[in-house]
Amino acid sequence: MDPATLTTFLAPCLPFLLKGGEEAVKEAGKNLGGDTWQTAKAVWAKLFPKLKAKPAAQEAAEDVAKAPDDEDSRAVLRVQLKKLLAEDQALAEEIAQLMQQRSKAAAGSDNIQQQITGNENKTVGKVQGERIDFTM
Repeated sequence: MDPATLTTFLAPCLPFLLKGGEEAVKEAGKNLGGDTWQTAKAVWAKLFPKLKAKPAAQEAAEDVAKAPDDEDSRAVLRVQLKKLLAEDQALAEEIAQLMQQRSKAAAGSDNIQQQITGNENKTVGKVQGERIDFTM
């Protein structure tokens, strides 16, 4: 399992995964999408006990949860994940399988994430086949 891919996948999920509780689950489902959230929970269930046992790794995850877009925090988490996965090959394989299942499930669908800033920018409203309808 590539630690960089895992870090990129988990970063937007960590605020919800670490927060816990029913409200966080509802919010995560809305913000991340059902498939992503289900995979993130499954990966986290495998990964969290190992992170919890290593204070530096747990702190790195908490830092990314506070600022998911901070590249420095992500780099620290990536290094910690690399160490954990190198120490536990079975864990690395289990997580790789979960991520592979997610990739296969997503292969039949197109996922688009837009971040729009500014005034009067167009956003994709609906995509059907090769046709794209824009909204303002």
